[in-house]
Amino acid sequence: MSKQKESVLAGFKAFLMRGNVIDLAVAVVIGAAFTNIVNSVVKGIISPLVGAVGTKSLDGYSSCLKDTCGINAKGEPTGVNILWGSVLNATLTFVITAAVVYFLMVLPMAKYLARQEQRRKAREGVQETMEITELEVLKEIRDTLVAQRVHAGPANGHGYGQGQGQGRDGAF
Repeated sequence: MSKQKESVLAGFKAFLMRGNVIDLAVAVVIGAAFTNIVNSVVKGIISPLVGAVGTKSLDGYSSCLKDTCGINAKGEPTGVNILWGSVLNATLTFVITAAVVYFLMVLPMAKYLARQEQRRKAREGVQETMEITELEVLKEIRDTLVAQRVHAGPANGHGYGQGQGQGRDGAF
């Protein structure tokens, strides 16, 4: 195999192994499965509700533009039939599908993610408070030690010029 073919195959493999491609494939599969659920909701619940108000199927609504719409003696259609009921049915199905997806999936997920973000920020706030508190305690300890050293004065045997751990020449 030539180097060019190997690099193309390596590039293709890298493309397939990226997370975005896998996520997209999973989304398509789940979307296809979810389509059946949405279609069942539309057919089993929404369409009968629409049928209670109007007709059971919007697909039957049409308008004839030219001549009389129908079928002649030869079995050929006559006239120009505009099937606006089918378009209206598809539009309603889309709107209902979008509403079902939004209210049953997007909105609850957005609320869940917002709660998770609030909890994360609350945890960070507590951690930051703890860090600030620890810093304050360390500063107080330092200030107390400095105050004790100043009050002890030269009686501790080191004098002011020499700190703990320093030799006679002032070096560590």
